[in-house]
Amino acid sequence: MELFDIVRLLHVIGACVLIGTGTGIAFFMLMANRTADPASVAHTASVVVIADMLFTATAAIAQPITGIALAWNLGWSLREPWIVLSLALYVFIGVFWLPVIAIQIKMRDEAIASAGAGVPLTARYKRLYRIWFACGIPAFAAIIILLWLMIIRPVIGF
Repeated sequence: MELFDIVRLLHVIGACVLIGTGTGIAFFMLMANRTADPASVAHTASVVVIADMLFTATAAIAQPITGIALAWNLGWSLREPWIVLSLALYVFIGVFWLPVIAIQIKMRDEAIASAGAGVPLTARYKRLYRIWFACGIPAFAAIIILLWLMIIRPVIGF
């Protein structure tokens, strides 16, 4: 296996990790939130914060590195319209994902406090959850479009 093939494999794995971890995190947080049980939410949110930092952050760092290496190796200009759009979407996703990390930590802390006090989830937690959920919609749509661009590499005229 050549270095190019390894970089391509890492790029594809990174894309899978980004969409898979993001989807999994969203699913488990949604399910935990539906219980309205502070202990369940606290436990799930604690695992989600770890997963996001371990898997999503690692893949998010690797993606542009492997993507640029692939483009360079294939002789593609980073000014190709589909690459420019891909990079713009990547930044767009990051604009939603970075605040979500902080929100997840706050949600976790709120749920831990509620569980410790034996009280229901707070209004603050519920507000954070709505913001967290709302941030996921455009980010998820953008990552689907980004994956489509990487697979199809359409000719786009600017």
